Amino acid sequence: MAPFVEVPKRFNPFLRFAVWIAEKVTGSILIPARVLALYPKTAIGAGTLETLAAHKDKNISRRLLKLVRMQTSFYISCPFCIDMNSNKYAKYGISEDEILALRGLKKLEEVKTITERERTALEYARSASQTPIEFNEDLIERVKKFFTDREMVILASTIAQVNFWGRLIQALGIPPAGFSGECDILHLENYVTLKKE
Repeated sequence: MAPFVEVPKRFNPFLRFAVWIAEKVTGSILIPARVLALYPKTAIGAGTLETLAAHKDKNISRRLLKLVRMQTSFYISCPFCIDMNSNKYAKYGISEDEILALRGLKKLEEVKTITERERTALEYARSASQTPIEFNEDLIERVKKFFTDREMVILASTIAQVNFWGRLIQALGIPPAGFSGECDILHLENYVTLKKE
């Protein structure tokens, strides 16, 4: 499957260097970065957004941030995002049972390894990723119970960042990059952007 736009072979030298570094770090060809090089302002803005997003915090575990990224990716049905954000999920102590809950195939409360704090963050991610965005008072009260204002900003910006990338990547038809290898539990084939008529 190819993107909706042609991936440029040549582009701005500064961006070429930045893409080279990103691909060296990830060990994958990053089609989104190469495609965004067609419009440097977007490439620079998206790259800046990525570097400023929270990937770790002293009060929010890496596991929780990973769960939130994965939940948002599944909720917005972005194959590339699911692939990227699920990469090495086991390293963060995320089980296949938990992935079934993130995919909506099990209720979050049925998976006993998901804490109440994590469940609240995942429900918050779902609410912030739906269209139209809608929150109920109970959920916001629970979010405020488990997270400080600062932590709420980190959660909201993490969710928004995945939504930004997911919608941009899907609008360009960019396929998964293979970060998660042959991980059958993710079922990337169930998440498609281009519907055949």
